[in-house]
Amino acid sequence: MLKAPSSLAPVPLTPTAPRPSHAQAWGCFVADLSLLRLALALGLAAAAAFLLKPIFITPFPVLLGRTLFIGVLALLAFSAAGQWPRRLPGWLARWLLQVGVVTVTVPLATLMVYLVAVGGDVASLIASEGKVLGFVSIAGAGLLLGPLLAMGALYRQRDAEARSQALHFELERSELERQALDARLRLLQAQIEPHFLFNTLANVSALVETSSPQAAPVLRSLIAYLRAAMPRLKNEAASLGDELALVRAYLELMHLRMPDRLSFQLQVPPELLGLRFPPMALLTLVENAVRHGVDPSEEGGAIVVGGSLDGPTGQTVRVWVSDSGVGLTQSSGTGTGLRNLRERLKGFYGDSARLDLSETAPHGLRAEIEFHL
Repeated sequence: MLKAPSSLAPVPLTPTAPRPSHAQAWGCFVADLSLLRLALALGLAAAAAFLLKPIFITPFPVLLGRTLFIGVLALLAFSAAGQWPRRLPGWLARWLLQVGVVTVTVPLATLMVYLVAVGGDVASLIASEGKVLGFVSIAGAGLLLGPLLAMGALYRQRDAEARSQALHFELERSELERQALDARLRLLQAQIEPHFLFNTLANVSALVETSSPQAAPVLRSLIAYLRAAMPRLKNEAASLGDELALVRAYLELMHLRMPDRLSFQLQVPPELLGLRFPPMALLTLVENAVRHGVDPSEEGGAIVVGGSLDGPTGQTVRVWVSDSGVGLTQSSGTGTGLRNLRERLKGFYGDSARLDLSETAPHGLRAEIEFHL
């Protein structure tokens, strides 16, 4: 009785798909002959012997041996056809070859069994009505069940390959989405970096044009700042502590430019310094506070950079920049830096990340970043 394997080695079903090497083909062939598949083939062959027993006068052990032999031979042929020949004509699909091989193997294996029983005497086999009836019964049952079992095995193989391919495509799609998000974050960061640099250079230029004695110290501080900052600008795995060091250097630079009009404090708890933080994010808020808050104010102002870990389970992080400058203006929150920062925060922390602007009493602005760990 024929047994087709319940599942096959992962071999493509299309004739044009690239085939594995000969060594790989032998490995797939051996994998098809696992103990589980062999046990299933023998079990179905034994079941066929029990079903055919009422119409046979042959002792059951002999009938069982015949069906077991045919089942194992059909399994070998089915597995071999899944790997060889290495190349097929364009019109012949691999699955069709496997079903065809099973269809041919069953009667040939049955004929071989009966030839052994009669000592190879074909005339004696033909002359025995009982043996001819037995040959027809076993071969007919094999031809009826064999191709059906083979098609079922091929269908399960194709279904398993489709699921595997779908999973592979999903993994590729996730990887492409991650790469696209990384590229977008790098683009947004690249837009912010020259924005900050040109603003700082414009401040130095203004001091030089007015022959301010602060020009030389500010320029030296800018050079020192850039030497320290430039390696960090490309660091996508920066921490809040790294960002705070840049903020301190920037505020010291701005304090040199307007020593009587700008003061600042950094009040970020030490436990937050190791958190992942997008480069230039906090610096963008500080720069806005200086440029749009403190600088336009006649009295100047103070800038406070703070942070906290809140929430019932301590999973909500808030980092803010507060200034006592002119407060909200018509353009507050609409600049390129803040717009890009909102997109970068969502790309870095997900949709839960927020950037909120609010006025402070008696005047000033508070920009707060909130995200969840």
